[in-house]
Amino acid sequence: MVEAAVTHCGFVALVGRPNTGKSTLFNALVGEKISITSNKPQTTRHQILGIFSSLNSQAVFVDTPGLHTHAGKAINRYMNKTASSVIRDVDLVLFLLEAGKWTAEDALVHALLQGNERVVVVVNKIDKVAKQSLLPYLAQLQRQTGFDRLVPVSAKTGDNLDQLRKLILQALPESPFMFPPDQLTDKSLRFIATELVREKLITLLQKELPYALALEIEQFEESEKLVRIHMVVWVERESQKNIVIGSKGMTLKKAGKRARPELEKLFGKKVFLGLWVKTKPGWANNEQLLHLLGYKET
Repeated sequence: MVEAAVTHCGFVALVGRPNTGKSTLFNALVGEKISITSNKPQTTRHQILGIFSSLNSQAVFVDTPGLHTHAGKAINRYMNKTASSVIRDVDLVLFLLEAGKWTAEDALVHALLQGNERVVVVVNKIDKVAKQSLLPYLAQLQRQTGFDRLVPVSAKTGDNLDQLRKLILQALPESPFMFPPDQLTDKSLRFIATELVREKLITLLQKELPYALALEIEQFEESEKLVRIHMVVWVERESQKNIVIGSKGMTLKKAGKRARPELEKLFGKKVFLGLWVKTKPGWANNEQLLHLLGYKET
């Protein structure tokens, strides 16, 4: 009788302040683009699972919104609560920091992780700092945080990601796989589609309206060769509609044009994407509206 191979499986949370590169690292560790990225803080709003499977190990990565000190609106409180709650329920925590930096928001995350023996400090963006300054920074960081496991990486260039992934897989508990080996995420294709379009709008709008947007699919039709998606971009005020639409509709057209190749790769067929902008006053500070737009606590 042949004994079944021993397998390891567990949840791994990526936590940190906004804009430390959590989503970029998340995608790199999973091996596919699951979570949207931009250089704007608070791009990630939802808790997203990404799954990496090897022959005998499966790491279920949890990408969380960045923890921040200003939580005035309901959506900000939602993001903070989402990021904080996941820390209690995972097998390993990757505490992301930006190389060479330590901020008040980093200290906030550190305080939440005090006493947690399942933490690995991941120092990201090492490609942006001088090598001679990195070792003193890491030594100081180890003394400051009290955590023994520190791994410097660049999610952008891939530097040291193999070592980080090896450390992660070694830390997983013995357990059967929780997902089929070929599954990459728990999110639906429709969810990923709305996130891809939001990513393009955030990039195009720069500092004008990056966080006043929510997207919702109103109509979805799929045939053998074509997917038709009618998507609404919600803004909080009527005055914001023209900014999102742009002169002669150019901003909205550019967002659709940039998103379409990724959507066609996602669905494996041609995509028709229709975008409309509508007003939903105060959506970002209304618990009921947030729930309707998919911001649900787990």
